[in-house]
Amino acid sequence: MYDAECELCGLPAPSSEDGPDFCCEGCRRVHEAVGEVPETAESDEVEGSAEAPGTEDAFLFVEGMHCSTCELFLESVAEDVEGVEAAEASYATDTVRAVYDAEEVDEEAVAEEVDGYGYTVRTETGGKGTEETEKLRLIIGGFVGLLVMQWYIFFLYPSYLGIGDGEVLAGFARPATRYIPLLLVAVMASVVLFYTGYPILRGAYVSLRARQPNMDLLVALAAVSAYVYSTVAVVLGDVHIYYDVSVAVVMAVSVGNYYEKTVKRRSTELLSELTSAHVNEAELRDAEGTRTVPVEELEEGDEVVVRSGERVPVDGTVIEGTAAVDVSVVTGESLPETKGEGDNVVGGSVVTDNALVVEVGEGARSTLDRLTETLWRVQSGSHGAQRLADRLATVFVPLIILVGATVFVYRLASGTGVSEALLSALTVLVVSCPCAVGLATPLAVASGLREALNEGVVVTNGSVFEEAGETDTVVFDKTGTVTHGDMSVRRLHGDEETARKATAVERFSSHPVSDAFVDEFGVPDATVEGFETETKGVTAVVDGERAVAGSVGEFERRGWEVDGASETARRIRHDGGLPVLVGVDGEVRAVVEVGDTTRDGFEEAVERFDGRTKILLTGDDEEAAERFSDDFDRVLAGVPPDGKMEALRRFSDEGTTTMVGDGTNDAPALAEADVGIAVGSATALASDAADAVVMTDDLTDVPVVFDIAEGTRRRIRQNIGWALTYNAVAVPLAVVGAINPLFAAVAMATSSLLVVLNSSRSIV
Repeated sequence: MYDAECELCGLPAPSSEDGPDFCCEGCRRVHEAVGEVPETAESDEVEGSAEAPGTEDAFLFVEGMHCSTCELFLESVAEDVEGVEAAEASYATDTVRAVYDAEEVDEEAVAEEVDGYGYTVRTETGGKGTEETEKLRLIIGGFVGLLVMQWYIFFLYPSYLGIGDGEVLAGFARPATRYIPLLLVAVMASVVLFYTGYPILRGAYVSLRARQPNMDLLVALAAVSAYVYSTVAVVLGDVHIYYDVSVAVVMAVSVGNYYEKTVKRRSTELLSELTSAHVNEAELRDAEGTRTVPVEELEEGDEVVVRSGERVPVDGTVIEGTAAVDVSVVTGESLPETKGEGDNVVGGSVVTDNALVVEVGEGARSTLDRLTETLWRVQSGSHGAQRLADRLATVFVPLIILVGATVFVYRLASGTGVSEALLSALTVLVVSCPCAVGLATPLAVASGLREALNEGVVVTNGSVFEEAGETDTVVFDKTGTVTHGDMSVRRLHGDEETARKATAVERFSSHPVSDAFVDEFGVPDATVEGFETETKGVTAVVDGERAVAGSVGEFERRGWEVDGASETARRIRHDGGLPVLVGVDGEVRAVVEVGDTTRDGFEEAVERFDGRTKILLTGDDEEAAERFSDDFDRVLAGVPPDGKMEALRRFSDEGTTTMVGDGTNDAPALAEADVGIAVGSATALASDAADAVVMTDDLTDVPVVFDIAEGTRRRIRQNIGWALTYNAVAVPLAVVGAINPLFAAVAMATSSLLVVLNSSRSIV
C-alpha cells in the first residue's frame, strides 16, 4: 500500500512503522549516505533560465563601443524601444542582446532604433567601417600631434627653461603677429582633441548621460582642462600653454584603445566565426520540386537538399545520398565524417562532397545556432567577479575626481601657482585606470570560452568559471557516462550454434538485448515460427526446434535443468553483466554475457579527481554497479531520477558539487548540481540543463572543463589584482607630484594593455 511519500525524492512509498519511508532501496541508501537536509535548503531557480512565451533573442553587433559605460547606455536605449522587454550589452564582444516580443517589433527594427548616438548597429557580423575609421583617426592625429610637439621641442620647451629671449617663440617682429604660431599650435591641438579624441569625448558624454562615471570622463576632463586653460592663456597673451598635455593624453589613450580593441577582436573572433556560419536560406524539396525558402519557414519532416560545399541548415536525418560532412565548427573534430541514409547531421556542418537530402528534425533547430546563442549569452553576461569589478569602477571614478579637485585646491592654498596646481590635478585624473578593472573579467571569460570550444567543450553557464574550481564532490552517472549505454555481447559461454539459433528468435524482440545478439552473431538463415515474448525471455520454433533465450528464472519456470548455467549466470551478475541463457528442446547449451561496456579512459578521467570526493550514482541495481567500487569513494545504486536530483541537492548542501552525466533522466540532477557537465551523445534536455557540454565521448575531456575553468578564474584574479595594484601605486605618486601628465598617460594606457595581453594568453 503506497500511502506515504519517499523521504528522499517524494515519490509514493509504502509506509513504515520502523523509520522513514522510501520508495526504493536506492533512495534509502542515498539518505543513509548524506543524511537530512536543513529545512532552509531550497533548490534555487536559475535566473533567466527561461524566456517569456512569444519572446525572441536578437544579438546586435555594435561598432563604436568604447568602454563598459557604453553597455549601460546602449541597454537603456534598447529597453526604451517598444516591444523590447530586456537588453544586455557587452563591451567585450561589442554586442547587445535584446529580448523582444516578436509580435510587436522585429530584429531589424530594434537595430534601427538603437543605431545612432555615434554607434553603428548591425544584425550580423561583417563590416570593417569602424576599424578603418579608427586607423584614420590615429594616422591624422599622429601626424598633427607630431607637428604640435615640434613647436614645443624647438621653441616652447627651450623658452620655459630660459633658453632664448622669447622673440623666437613668435617668429615675427610685429606685435600684431607675435602669437600667430601659438594660434597654429592651438588649431592643430584642436584637431587631435576633437577628431582623434572624439571617441573619448563621446564616451565621457555617454557616461554622464548614463550617470555612470568612467575612465573616458577622467581622460576627457584632463585633456579638455589642459586645452581650455591653454586657449585662454593664448588669448591673454601668455606663452605658458599645455596643449602638449592634451595631445599626449589623447594620443596615448587612443593608441592604447586601438591596440586593446585589436587584441579583443582576436579574443572573440571565434564567436564571430560561429555567427557568420549561420544559414539563412535552405533549398526545400516537396511535391512541386525544389525552391529556396528562409530557414525560419522550415518545419519538422520537411526535406531539404544540401549540395557540396553548403552548410546543413538545421539538424536532421539523411534520407538520400552519402557524403563526407565536416562537423569541425560544432565539435572541433578536424576529420570529416561519412554520413549516409539514416545518419543524423547537425545544423552548421558542411557537406564536402556529393549531395544529401536531409529530413528536418524536431523543432527545426540548428545545433550551430543553439551553440552560438548560448555562447553569446554566456560571454555577454555579468558574472560574480564582473559585478564586483563594475561596482568598484562606479565608486572609483567619482573618488578620483574628488582626489584631483582636492589636490588642486591644496596646491593653490599652499602657494603653488595655478599652472602647477592644474598640472598636478590633471596628472591624478590621467594616471588612474578603472578601465583595466572593467576589462578584467569579460576578456578572460572570452578567452576561456574560445579555448573551451577549441577543446570540444561548450560552456553554457558562466558560473562554471567561478564554481568548478571550488568543487568538493564529483558525481558521475553510470549508464551512458562511465559506460557507453549500449548493450553488447561481452562473452559466449557454450555452444555458438545455439546462440545463433537464439539470435533468430531475438531479432523479433524489441528488447535492447536483441540488438546485441544481432550485432554479434548476425541474422541466421532459419525458419522461425510461433514467436512469443515471455515475462523474462523470448521463445520460438527455429527450424523445427523449440529455442528459448532468457533469464535463469524463465528456464526454471519451464522446468529446464540450469544447475551449471546458474553458477555462470551468478558470476556474470557479480561482474555487472546481464546473463542470457539460451537452450534448445529442453537443454541449456550456452550462456551469453551481455553488458554495457565502459568508456575508454574512464579510469584516467576519474583519477584526475583524486583529492575530491568521487561518487557513482546510478539507477542500476547494486550488482551492476559493484564492479566500480574500486574507482569511486561511494557507489550509490538503484536511485531513480527524482532521487538523483534530491541526492545532488543534499551533496551540494555539504559543499560545491559537480554532476557528470547524459540522458534525459540525468537532466534534473545536472540542473540541481552547482556545476552540471553533459558528455558525448547527451540528449537535448540534458544539454539544456548542463552548465558545460563535452562534445566528444572521451571522458578524459571532462577534466579539461576544470582546467579551463580554473585557468580562467586565475586569469580574472590576476587581472583584477594587477588593476587594483596599479591604481594603488600610481594614484598616490600622482598626488605627491612624483610623475608628470605625459608619463601618467602612457602608464594608464599600459595598464589596460597588460590586462588585455594577459587575457589573450593560452589558459591550458
